[in-house]
This record gives sequence, structure tokens and C-alpha cells, in this order.
Amino acid sequence: MLFNTAPFFLFLFVVLALFYALPPRFRRYLLVAASYFFYASWNWRFIPLLLALTATDFAAAIWMERAPERKRPLLILGLSANLGFLGFFKYYNFVAWNLSALHLPHHYLKIILPLGISFHTFQSMSYLVDVYRGEQEAVRDPWDYALFICFFPQLVAGPIVRARNFFHDLFGWKAPTVDDVSRGMFLTALGLTKKMAFADRFAIVADNYFNHVGDYAGASTAWSGVFAFAMQIYFDFSGYTDMAIGMALLFGFHFPENFRRPYLATSLTDFWRRWHISLSSWLRDYLYIPLGGSRRGTWNTYRNLMITMVLGGLWHGANWRFLLWGAYHGAILSIERVVLGARAAHSDRTWRYPLRALFTFAMAMIGWVFFRAGTTRDLAQILAQMFTRGGVSLLEPWHWGLAGLALAIALAEEHASLTERFLEAPVWVQTPALTLMLFILEMFGVIDRAIPFVYFQF
Repeated sequence: MLFNTAPFFLFLFVVLALFYALPPRFRRYLLVAASYFFYASWNWRFIPLLLALTATDFAAAIWMERAPERKRPLLILGLSANLGFLGFFKYYNFVAWNLSALHLPHHYLKIILPLGISFHTFQSMSYLVDVYRGEQEAVRDPWDYALFICFFPQLVAGPIVRARNFFHDLFGWKAPTVDDVSRGMFLTALGLTKKMAFADRFAIVADNYFNHVGDYAGASTAWSGVFAFAMQIYFDFSGYTDMAIGMALLFGFHFPENFRRPYLATSLTDFWRRWHISLSSWLRDYLYIPLGGSRRGTWNTYRNLMITMVLGGLWHGANWRFLLWGAYHGAILSIERVVLGARAAHSDRTWRYPLRALFTFAMAMIGWVFFRAGTTRDLAQILAQMFTRGGVSLLEPWHWGLAGLALAIALAEEHASLTERFLEAPVWVQTPALTLMLFILEMFGVIDRAIPFVYFQF
């Protein structure tokens, strides 16, 4: 079930109704059952694997507390199970392909990637590390831990939720306030609008360009095609996250912010503090800092940045293009540290802001070519096209109108906390705004087909 389909909203309505109809002690069982049903609706054959991973992490965390002298080997065991699970399904054929290229023995397998594997393995690994560090108590009830791993609003594409935050809400559960319900419904509607009226419209253009790169030529064509994908992936992933956060609120759970207007950033360092925040913070806390962070000299800092970003790129997919995408960002982050120092992490609010924001956006767009190109040959061809002359724009005037509307709203949110003001506004202010949202969804929403979310493949 996709979030942008009628069957899913029927499922959500039934689960919400049952959740509040049942006595509190039975609600977690309902959520676990509903989450596994949601997962099984995609492919029930992977349920045993999800159960096995959940049981392994649950047991390893308890053993770490009961046998402190064996904490390290138990942590290694738990992390190995997660990484082995992730590595086999996501990277086995990638390794086989590279062995084939080197004319070494190899064997391909027909592997289907389990839904949301990258997200729930990172979430479970952070739990094990937190228990090992003494920052999180091991959960004693398997139903509680199972719900942490499989909770359906964020099971597929995040945000990556820290155990201490999730269990704080679960163990101290309080019924959502009127403000929570209002915010949850607004974010769900906003996310659906972002997906269907913005992301899916730009997706049609982006797919047409990236799937037929050889049919096009010229900088205007290339930049417009890449711009379309930049819009698609932002509104697609941001829309999913808004819906996940909004639906979680309706159940009384508070998920962290995952996007903070990344295309308004004035450096790629600032960009990564705004884009997929839960992944960026995970990579910082569980990879970059354990590697040494910036504590061991300048060159080690650059090395740690490169390792973190390359592995972050590999997390997105088993392909050399994702490795290059990570290396591209790692190299620019290192250069920004040299040129800008501590200023790289902060947004510029001087007269140079528009120029720096535009330049940063252009750099991010170049990075998206590595991310989206179908083959390395397409990648080289697109980059060459972007720096030649000629071509025609693939975008219609109304595409630019949608982008301009999004920019205006983002600027208003950046400087005036538009969402908070909207939620605090009286009904006579909220009603026309919601009407406008429904109008945009009706006018521009792609309703004749359900386009999958970009991050479902990860």
C-alpha cells in the first residue's frame, strides 16, 4: 500500500478507529499487527526475516545489560546480524557484478530488496549502540521493541527515530491534544499535496529526461531535466516525511523534523543540516564521531568526512553512482571547511545570501545527476550537456509557477514560521488555506496513477 492511494487511507482510518476503541493495554498489539499487515501487503515472504532481525536485536540488547563483560562481542553480534542482513539483500549482486567486471568467479542471485530495509536496520543498530553506551535501557517486552522497528508510518522511508524518543512516547503515552490532531491532519494533507501535486508532476518530466538522455542535447534541456528531479525528490521525500510525522501524531507519537528547507541553504554543509536530518544526525553520531570526527587534526577530519559521505552514498544504493555521489558531497564539504571554516555550518543572511543560496542549489543539482542517472554513461553525458550551449527547457510555464509558489512558501516559513502561525490561526484563516491546498491537489495532482515514492527503493 502506498501512502498516496485510497486503500491506504482506508487502512489508516480503520486502524485509528480501532486504536481509540480498544482499551489502552491492547493498543500496542493492534499497532504491531497493523504494521505487519502493512508490510505483508507488499511481500509477506519477508515477514520471517523482519521477525528474525527484531528478535536478534531484542535479545542482544538484554544480554548486554545482563552480561556487561560481554557487551562488546554481543554488540558486534547484533551489528553483524543487521549489516549481514542489509549487505546480502542490498549489496550481494553489486559485489558479484564487480567480480564479473574483473573476470573473477561470481554468481548472481535473483534478489528482491525488502521494503524499508535501509531505514529499519539503521534504526535497530542505533538502538544496540545506545544500549551498549548506556544511553538507553534495554527494552524488556518484545511487543514494545517490535513496534519500535515496524511502526508503519515510518517503516518504509523514515524518519530514522531514536529509541529514547520513541519509547518515551510509548511508555509515557498521552492522548493527542487538539493541537496534535490539528497538526497531524495538516501535515498529512500537506505531505499528500507535496507528493501528488508537486513531486509527481515533476517526476513525469524527470523520468522522461533521465530515461531517454540520448534523445536530448544542450544545457537548457539538461538543467531543466535535472531541476525537475531536484523538485521531485525533495517534494517526494519531504511529502512522505510530513505524512509519517502527521500520522504518528494522530497515534500520540512525536517524530523528529526531517527537512528544514534544504534548498535555501547557503553551503552544502548547511544543506546537510537541513536535508534528511535524521540520516545526517545518524551518520554524525554513529559513524563520523566514532571515526574521530574533527578531534584528530585537519587531514583526519577530511578523511572522516569522506568516509562518512561515501558510506552514506552507499547506504542509498548498491551502485558506483551512489558512491560517487557520496564522494562528491564529501569533497565539497571538505573544501567548504577549508574556505569557510565554521561559517560553512550557518546560513548566510547578508546581501550575499541569494547568490550563495543559488550557487549551493546548483551544486546540489549537479550532485543529483550522480544520484539519478541510470548508467555511468548517462551520467557522463548529462554532465557534458549541462556545460554546453543550446537546448530547450523541458518545463512548462506552470511548472515554474509551482516552483515559484514553493519558493515563496519556503521563504515565508524560513523567516516567519508560517506553519506555526497557520496552526495557531483562527478557523477563518485556516479554511481558505486548506481550500487552496485542495485546489492545488485537484488542479495539479497526478491522480490517474500512483507513482511510488523515490525512497521506497532504499
